[in-house]
Amino acid sequence: MKGTSTATKKDGTVYYRASITYRRKHISLGGFDTISEANAAYLEADRLLNRERLSINQYKDNSPLPFEKWVILINFRDNGIYFGTPIYARSKFFYYYLSPTDVLKFDIDDLFYYSSRKIMKRSGHLFVADYGMQVNILNRYGIRNFAVAGKDYLFLNDDDTDFRHENLAIINRYQGVAEVCYKGKTKYRARINVPGYYIIGYYHSEIEAAIAYNKAIDVLKRNGVQKNYTPNYIDGLSPSAYADLYSRLKISDKLQNYRKVISRNP
Repeated sequence: MKGTSTATKKDGTVYYRASITYRRKHISLGGFDTISEANAAYLEADRLLNRERLSINQYKDNSPLPFEKWVILINFRDNGIYFGTPIYARSKFFYYYLSPTDVLKFDIDDLFYYSSRKIMKRSGHLFVADYGMQVNILNRYGIRNFAVAGKDYLFLNDDDTDFRHENLAIINRYQGVAEVCYKGKTKYRARINVPGYYIIGYYHSEIEAAIAYNKAIDVLKRNGVQKNYTPNYIDGLSPSAYADLYSRLKISDKLQNYRKVISRNP
């Protein structure tokens, strides 16, 4: 049947592949259990590309094509660019479709990155597979892991699916650091969970507070605390400048003596 071919799995099982050629590009539509299913996928793709100008919103659950492929084909038809991920490009931004009702928005500058990486969603978190690792997409925008929306960063238009750079505002860039008013002045508070939150100190700059957090991790480890903390990565600071700040920054005596506190209160 047109648009179909027979293939064999490693275990010897026969299945059927569907494909279509459009604008001189050969496009795979997937593998199917029966030749009639493969042919139906081909006919649907042909209808989408050559016969009816259907939109993404007209997708139906009983379509022989998976939704992801539906988006890919419509984008290729409308924009003349083929992507392997469910992207629909506009002039200055693009949509990334996780499902018919779950749609993300990104700057056009991010198009190359997401056109070659599949976004996955798990427990409300968005990840991509990057060089064999699962990476939270927030990291791409300078937002650390476990950051809390509304506290550590904001979606300025209140749309938490809009990841355009102009819509993201980072409040707390570093782990354990927050901007606070302390004794009438703007300071950066560093605190750490030991368990139970301990104030490390109040500092003049965000970077000082971030380094103090790292120093507190080292002190707690020396004092026998067995916990997997994630230290802050300080970009744009030379090793010598980092070491100078690290040595000068003071941290809470309660943390310095934390092991003694434990021994007195078994």
